[in-house]
Amino acid sequence: MEAGGRAGRIHITRATLQYLNGDYEVEPGRGGERNAYLKEQHIETFLILGASQKRKEEKAMLAKLQRTRANSMEGLVPRWAPDRAFSRTKDSKAFRQMGIDDSSKDNRGAQDALNPEDEVDEFLGRAIDARSIDQLRKDHVRRFLLTFQREDLEKKYSRKVDPRFGAYVACALLVFCFICFIQLLVFPHSTVMLGIYAGIFLLLLITVLTCAVSSCGSLFPKALRRLSRSIVRSRAHSTVVGIFSVLLVFTSAIASMFTCNHTPIRNCAARMLNVTPADITACHLQQLNYSLGLDAPLCEGTAPTCSFPEYFVGNMLLSLLASSVFLHISSIGKLAMVFVLGLIYLVLLLLGPPATIFDNYDLLLGVHGLASSNETFDGPDCPAAGRVALKYMTPVILLVFALALYLHAQQVESTARLDFLWKLQATGEKEEMEELQAYNRRLLHNILPKDVAAHFLARERRNDELYYQSCECVAVMFASIANFSEFYVELEANNEGVECLRLLNEIIADFDEIISEERFRQLEKIKTIGSTYMAASGLNASTYDQAGRSHITALADYAMRLMEQMKHINEHSFNNFQMKIGLNMGPVVAGVIGARKPQYDIWGNTVNVSSRMDSTGVPDRIQVTTDLYQVLAAKGYQLECRGVVKVKGKGEMTTYFLNGGPPS
Repeated sequence: MEAGGRAGRIHITRATLQYLNGDYEVEPGRGGERNAYLKEQHIETFLILGASQKRKEEKAMLAKLQRTRANSMEGLVPRWAPDRAFSRTKDSKAFRQMGIDDSSKDNRGAQDALNPEDEVDEFLGRAIDARSIDQLRKDHVRRFLLTFQREDLEKKYSRKVDPRFGAYVACALLVFCFICFIQLLVFPHSTVMLGIYAGIFLLLLITVLTCAVSSCGSLFPKALRRLSRSIVRSRAHSTVVGIFSVLLVFTSAIASMFTCNHTPIRNCAARMLNVTPADITACHLQQLNYSLGLDAPLCEGTAPTCSFPEYFVGNMLLSLLASSVFLHISSIGKLAMVFVLGLIYLVLLLLGPPATIFDNYDLLLGVHGLASSNETFDGPDCPAAGRVALKYMTPVILLVFALALYLHAQQVESTARLDFLWKLQATGEKEEMEELQAYNRRLLHNILPKDVAAHFLARERRNDELYYQSCECVAVMFASIANFSEFYVELEANNEGVECLRLLNEIIADFDEIISEERFRQLEKIKTIGSTYMAASGLNASTYDQAGRSHITALADYAMRLMEQMKHINEHSFNNFQMKIGLNMGPVVAGVIGARKPQYDIWGNTVNVSSRMDSTGVPDRIQVTTDLYQVLAAKGYQLECRGVVKVKGKGEMTTYFLNGGPPS
């Protein structure tokens, strides 16, 4: 229809005319007078002159309605028409997480009815929901245990290495130093207490140095570096070391409680006043001149008196605080550790020897209150203490502090797990993006040569930007299957011709595989036109061999390789395909045509002559021009003169057949 048409007219068949419903004015085309195939098939054709009067009236009416509608909506809709750039990326992983996938196609009609502002608001709302911390935690993390619902994620998280573990132990050492400072400043010194503090300090210092060895290269022995790496890079080992460090700090907090005088002050006062210990009140102690903070021992014994046990509670809180610095320990693990340490402390406080220290403190605090009031009372008239005993307040303090530590641990672990999840998702999306980029790059390299693709990928290009290059000496090949049109038949047995196209695709794929071999790296596939394969060599500086002309011989070798491949295909497919190949060489212009759908192509007289070498060729032979003959003959290729051939647009040309390569 195109070959038998006329310039300035659209050439259509009667079948096409029946679908136009009289919308266009036509005249007889008489395509059979200009094309033999149309004449043989008795195909009646027409030429479109223009739109009919009815069509013109309908278009005018439609344009008027559109203008009326635009004028009526101008004051209601803001003049903002966003480019729906996201509509082309709805299959990405991020959009699938937002719920924008194929399952949302049913709602697409309702979305299209939204105005631009509502559509943007809806999109942003979905994006916010997808990134919502609460939603992400609900979907992936268990509420109380804070473990991942997916077992594979939990295993990955458990193998995560925390490089700051040495800093955690250093923080525990700092907490220990604060506890030592308080105890040495407030409580009387003893040799046992100083020995305990020195031992704990050395153990914590050795632990810090051991953890720091892993990042110090080869300055330390290999065995020590191996031990350090086994601690830092193993979550289980680092957790054990962390618990050990907290136990050392806890020991320092309670050790001084056992070095103090544990004699009940009630018993001493009762013996002095000849009364029972249960009857002793603050007034009795005031009569004996007992007071809070007295350096001398209140009772018999050589152990020092610890007058301010509330500092024991403060040190206990500091030791519990040391557990919070180990961020890699789970919140449940910290809760269990705080519970056990708190329980040990309360048992010692309520049932152990240190309980008398707190009882003595409460009595002496009452004496301090009487001294502040400047009043004197007899024993029976002594007012009762108006405050809760310290040893009963301590469990409440520990409970509140433990709850605060647990909430802090929950927040820290939740943030760490969500951060891990975000990093995992970001890594997955990055890998997906890299795979997509690699796929797009491969696809682009299949469309464009590598150097041309690199030119367009180097920076952002305008769609209308022209790319071209003049090539001085290029070898061009056209290879066609001469009798494929006879093989192609649309029958029910071959799925209406699909099986024929499948075989052609396999043949072209074989040609592509051959051209990708290393010895044919100077060649570039240009395109396929039906059953014709077009290739060229010497299109850029890396493939053009001006001195040795190796790019020309490579194309000749490729042409002979295609002939061999076609014989192999005929043997295995029980067909008798015949190939005609035409070769020529000379200058061409190479470039990219098309804006959004670019296509690389070459133009010039060299290309036209090469195509004529194919169309005027002989089946199962390779026809070359005189210019190419001179190059190949000088390289020792076997050629045969065909003689003078009449070429359309060129007149008569002397051509040659390529029979084989140079003797080995």
